[in-house]
Amino acid sequence: MDFLSFFLILLASVLFSVAFRTFHLPWVLALIAAGVAVGPSGFGLVAINETMSFIGEVGLILLMFMAGLETKLSSFKAFRHDIVILAGLNGLVPLLIGIGIGLLFGFDLTAALLLGIIFMSSSIAVIVPTLESTGIITRKLGRTIVSSTILVDVASLIALSVLLQTVTATSPLPLYSLYPILAIILIAFYFGLPKLRALVPHRRDEQDLFESEVRIIVLMLIGVVVTFELLGLHPIIAGFFTGLVLSDSITSDIIIEKLRTISYGIFIPVFFVIVGMQTDISVLSQGAGELGLIGAIVLGSMLAKFGSGWVAARLTQHRVRESLIFGFATIPQLSTTLAVVFTAVELDLVPADLITAMVFLSVTTTLVAPVALRALIVPAER
Repeated sequence: MDFLSFFLILLASVLFSVAFRTFHLPWVLALIAAGVAVGPSGFGLVAINETMSFIGEVGLILLMFMAGLETKLSSFKAFRHDIVILAGLNGLVPLLIGIGIGLLFGFDLTAALLLGIIFMSSSIAVIVPTLESTGIITRKLGRTIVSSTILVDVASLIALSVLLQTVTATSPLPLYSLYPILAIILIAFYFGLPKLRALVPHRRDEQDLFESEVRIIVLMLIGVVVTFELLGLHPIIAGFFTGLVLSDSITSDIIIEKLRTISYGIFIPVFFVIVGMQTDISVLSQGAGELGLIGAIVLGSMLAKFGSGWVAARLTQHRVRESLIFGFATIPQLSTTLAVVFTAVELDLVPADLITAMVFLSVTTTLVAPVALRALIVPAER
C-alpha cells in the first residue's frame, strides 16, 4: 500500500500542477490543493504513514537546503546601512504583531513567539518572476528588495533555531557554547567541501554515470543534518545553513540543476502534498473563533509586512511608488512559512489548526502580491 499511496500523491501533484499552470497560479499552491484532495479533507484516498512522513521530512530538509543554496553567502558582503534598516523594521514589526495576535487568541508564549517568527519571513521566490519580467530586479530597488528579504529570512531562521533549542532543550550543551560549536562546524564544512569534492576525480569531457559529485554533496548534507541532530538542532535549520555555507562553493550550474531535479522532482512535492493533507478545511464551518483566527493571521501578516515595508522604504529616502513596491514585495508567505509551521506542529508547539490558517495566508499573499506589483511596476516603466 505504500507504493499505492506514493503513486496517488505523485499523480495528484502532477494533475494539479498542470491545472494550476493553466491559470498561472503558483506551483506550491497546486501541491497543497492536491494534498487537500487526496487527504482526509477531500476524498480520503491517502493516509500519512511512516514512509510518507520520512519522504516528506527529506523533502523539507531539501527545501531548506535549496533555499540556503540559492541565497548566496557572498550577498551579505554587499549589505548597506539602508538595507539593514529596511530588514530591521520589516522583521521587527511583523514579529511583534504576530506575537500580539497569538496572545490575543490565547496562545501560550512559545506559540505566540513562533507565530511572530512566522510573520517575519517572506517568500522572495514568489515575486522574483514579476521583478524579472518587468526588468526591475537588475536595478537598485530590485536588488534592495531581494537583499533585505534574504536578511530577514535568515534572521527569522536564527530566531527559530534559538527558540526551538530553548523550548525543546534537546541538546546537552548550553546555548552559549552550542552556537559557537555549530559555527566552527559550518566554517570547517565551508572550507573542507572543495577538498572532499577533489577526492572524486573525473574528466569534464566524460559523463559521470553514477553522479559521484552530487552524491557527495547529498552525503555531506545528510552528515551535517545528523551531526546537528545529535547536538539538538532541528533538521530544517541544518538544511538551510548547510545550503548557505555551500552556496559559494557549488558554482556549477549543472550540479545545481541536478540538485534541483532531485529536490523538486520528488521529495519537495511530497512535503507540500503532506502539508495539504494536514490542512483541515472543515474549520471554516466550525464557528467564528476559527474564522477569526484565520482572518486575524491573514490580515495581520499582510498589513504588518506591507506597512513596515512601506514605512522603512520611506525612511530610507525611497519615493512613494518605490515604497509601495517594497511593501507589497515583502507580503508573500509560502515555503519558509509552511516549513516553520509544519515543524512547530510536529513538535506540538502550536495547535494543528495553525497549518490551515497558514495555508490560507500563503494562498492569499501569493495571489495578491504579484498582481499588485505588476500594477505598480508596469505603469512606472511606461
